Amino acid sequence: MMRGGPARGGSGSDAFGPARGGTRGGGGSGRPPRGTRPQVDLLHSDLDHEGIPRRAVVMGALGLGMALGLWNLADYQIVNAETYRKRADERRLSRQTLFAKRGTIYDRNGNVLTSSVECQNVYANPKLVEDADEAVSALVELLGVDEEACREKVTRDTTFVYIKRQVDQDIADALSERGIKGIEFEQTMKRVYPYGTLASQVLGVVNIDNEGVSGLESYYDDVLTGTNGSIVRERARDGSYIAGGAYEKVSAKDGTDLVLTLDVNIQSVAEQALADAVESSGADYGSAIVCDPATGEILACCSCPTYDQTDLANTNSADMNLRVVTDAYEPGSVFKTLVSGMGIDLGLMTPDTTFDVPAEVKVGDDWVNDIDDRDYAMTMTLREIMRRSSNTGMVLVGQKIGADNFAEYLDAYGIGTKSGIDFPGESTGIVRERSEYDGSSLGSMSFGQGISVSPIEVTRAVCGIANGGVMTTPHFLKSKHGEELDWSDGEASAISAETAELVKSMMITVVDEGTGSGAAIEGYDVAGKTGTAQRADASGGYQKGNYMSSFIGFAPTSEPAALAYITLDGTPYHSSAATPAFKTIMEQALSVLGVKRTRS
Repeated sequence: MMRGGPARGGSGSDAFGPARGGTRGGGGSGRPPRGTRPQVDLLHSDLDHEGIPRRAVVMGALGLGMALGLWNLADYQIVNAETYRKRADERRLSRQTLFAKRGTIYDRNGNVLTSSVECQNVYANPKLVEDADEAVSALVELLGVDEEACREKVTRDTTFVYIKRQVDQDIADALSERGIKGIEFEQTMKRVYPYGTLASQVLGVVNIDNEGVSGLESYYDDVLTGTNGSIVRERARDGSYIAGGAYEKVSAKDGTDLVLTLDVNIQSVAEQALADAVESSGADYGSAIVCDPATGEILACCSCPTYDQTDLANTNSADMNLRVVTDAYEPGSVFKTLVSGMGIDLGLMTPDTTFDVPAEVKVGDDWVNDIDDRDYAMTMTLREIMRRSSNTGMVLVGQKIGADNFAEYLDAYGIGTKSGIDFPGESTGIVRERSEYDGSSLGSMSFGQGISVSPIEVTRAVCGIANGGVMTTPHFLKSKHGEELDWSDGEASAISAETAELVKSMMITVVDEGTGSGAAIEGYDVAGKTGTAQRADASGGYQKGNYMSSFIGFAPTSEPAALAYITLDGTPYHSSAATPAFKTIMEQALSVLGVKRTRS
């Protein structure tokens, strides 16, 4: 039998054991020994007496977990759903571009100047390459790539790397037949040129992505470029395509074909004749343009030296310029045709008006004389001044016209403004405003110096003389979408039809009897004008032994079918070096155009 009642301090004790918290020396007080922290058992403690109820902690943790889960779910499915979807697609879907076929460019007779053909970009998926040696050997053999660079590519830690782009289809087919794992192909396009480098500066080039970057390829890029398509395929983690996986194809839409005003036969002769003239004259470079003055259609246009569109790595960028458009020069004596037109149109003179022409005349601070270095005065008609190409005589003509009228006619001729040609990079040269004229301006511009203009500006102005006073817009594009374009909006008049006829008569005299005799063509009446301009130096003066020789003319004079302008820059002497090239080119143009003889 047990003695006494419950244990001391056992008001909360268990009848079958010692009181909770009862320890040695505890006196039954229920307090832990000094220096010992109370232990809380969240799973078994007294919920009524603990500091933070267990239920609150548990429920709070569950609530927080659910909130985080709901936030992540909302993030994935609502807030950033599109972002995560794209990331997933990028990992499992392969998108391949189907390049559109760029529009074909034809000459006026339907000859293909450039077109696009299918080819292949060759790439590797290094993760699928089983035999690197085999792959490298085949790629070097068939593609001609560098062995070291190729090996580095096929062993990269990636699933895609280009080996070579725009590989000819037959070569790509030969490589495909090897069946090398990890070597893949991507259809693309590239430009081909049936006539080689012919008209390369006019056509321009496209880059590796089939975008026009120069010439007409650049100017009409939005027309020539089609709309690329695509193929989307599902792939595994190693980059291989999953058989029966997702597949979507959007076909490409080809670009628009263009027909140019160029004639391949005239263009070919122009390029060869210009190259011969540059070599024989010792010029640094030259340019040539042939056009129909009645319509502004450009039949041929080129610069020398030229370049190869398929070998840009070895191309001098300056040789890609179509200098007729992009460069500007002091035009020299060809400008006298425009000045004569000013004087006649103002009613101040006729071809038979006489001038007392001194041996030399002061222009600003400089003395101007003629090429023949005569030391005596002469009485000359305007026709004779043109025939002899007298600088001193033209200074007198300019003085009679006057600075105000001179400036107005420059504007009327379009000198100093863009011609409207459909070609990028047109230069407008340097033409002073009337308010900027100094003591030498009028005199020097009268014979084609002290003014800088592009050949295309001079071409357009002289076309006005050939075309009865009406200037047309020079252009390359003849038709697109099968419809001819109308360029008549750019027509303008600087001089009257009567004035134009009188200037033409003087230009015939220049060829028949004067400095342009080398341009005469048997069986045709040819109107033209020679030009020689000194080249300016950095100090503001002129270089010795460095000239620009030129010739501009048209035929037949009564109804001109073609006008040609030849410039040779950097000739070592002043001469009529450009006339042989003009003659060769014009003879071909008249023949191709079927122009009947006008002289027996």
